[in-house]
Amino acid sequence: MHDTGTARPSAPASRENPAASPATEESGRHACRFGLPVATALVMGNIIGGGIFLLPASVAPYGTVSLLSFGLLTVGAIALALVFGRLAQRDPRTGGPYVYARGAFGDFAGFLAAWAYWITTWVSNAALAVAAVGYLDVLIPVNHHRWTACLAALTLQWLPALANFAGTRYVGAVQLVSTVLKFVPLLLVAIGGLFFFDPDNLGPFRASGGSTIGAVSASAALLLFSYLGVESASVSAGEVKNPRRNVGRATVIGTAGAALVYLLGTLSVFGSVAHDRLVTSTAPFSDAVNAMFGGTWGGWAVALAALVSMVGCLNGWTLLSAQTPYAAAQDGLFPKAFARRRRGVPTVGVAVTVVLASLLTVYNYTSGSAKVFEMLVLVTTFTATVPYLLATAAQIFHLVSGRRERVDRARLVRDATVTAVAAGFSIWLVAGAGYAAVYQGVLFLFVGVIVYAVMAARRQSQPDHADVNNADVTA
Repeated sequence: MHDTGTARPSAPASRENPAASPATEESGRHACRFGLPVATALVMGNIIGGGIFLLPASVAPYGTVSLLSFGLLTVGAIALALVFGRLAQRDPRTGGPYVYARGAFGDFAGFLAAWAYWITTWVSNAALAVAAVGYLDVLIPVNHHRWTACLAALTLQWLPALANFAGTRYVGAVQLVSTVLKFVPLLLVAIGGLFFFDPDNLGPFRASGGSTIGAVSASAALLLFSYLGVESASVSAGEVKNPRRNVGRATVIGTAGAALVYLLGTLSVFGSVAHDRLVTSTAPFSDAVNAMFGGTWGGWAVALAALVSMVGCLNGWTLLSAQTPYAAAQDGLFPKAFARRRRGVPTVGVAVTVVLASLLTVYNYTSGSAKVFEMLVLVTTFTATVPYLLATAAQIFHLVSGRRERVDRARLVRDATVTAVAAGFSIWLVAGAGYAAVYQGVLFLFVGVIVYAVMAARRQSQPDHADVNNADVTA
């Protein structure tokens, strides 16, 4: 809670470097702590996550047309970043999409943004565990049988959960080490791979056999998983010095920097590993290092670094995926059980999160699909676009309403253009996610509607609490 005494909406935290995200505000103070350079580093570090270690192989079946997807995705992500920056100028509180949606459209929109982002976090945890299994297989053979791989993925999810139950004392140190180890293999391949680049390894421009537009949309939907975190600075706006000025700049610079690392890394992997080999790879960065230097020692080292990075990511995100329902429960938008804490950890949230992620992991392994990681990523693509689209809709609301105190007339045309691009970008990603992912994602959202109905009924019986929340929304 903030020092004003009112119930502030908290936000879904950024996807990476969870220790740096203000998922909880137990201190009672909300001091500004960092400026533009640190805010930019936060955005860039949060965007670049464990998923990138498997994505070159995931988009390889579409061919080198997926590199075009990177460019278009970056344009859309920067447009979304600019929208977040303008919204943060209007409302610089910590909260990101949750705050913007709730402020413009009320409690239900705020709940939907929080619910969808919560789904994104624990489904992403399942996806990261599956990706980590691919690199674990380089060190210990586990991928030769479906149930062995499933058990390994579950173990990688539950170990961080057990560590979280022990308390948050060492979370920051774990995240620091994992972040450093995350950048080592990425930079090694992104920069070193250019010296070993062989155009013959690239394969066809459009390998999927469909239309170019379809291939670009499908590969972009997969790649969005790597861009989760573009909202980091707006989520952390309350921690940024001069957030009205710095949030937008940090978001754009950080997004562009992350995009450059992604593009160089994927291009280097494409040029270092033969296309037919890359399509079936479960550890593309290890394969790239092996191809560059020969032997297997380099691949083992990269696999170990990637594995530590992903486990560290899971460790922090197991905690943070429980923080969103914790904060929503404090506002009366989630069941009260999610507000229970022990040793600084919302234990009920951690337990529910890891159980749901585990059930989803088992379901996807037992469904017979050979593309478990891709399906999970596409589900998160759909659910992540819900808070993104709601935030964009909030900006449209302010622009169309034309209220003087909320719209800068001198920037109206530019803001309207950027917002239109961001809205089209979000809708395009939903289309690219595919029917199966949208089907699963919509089921998750519909469950949320039932939860909200129950919570709204309970809140109506507590008028004093409702009045506090309504006052906060209009503040």
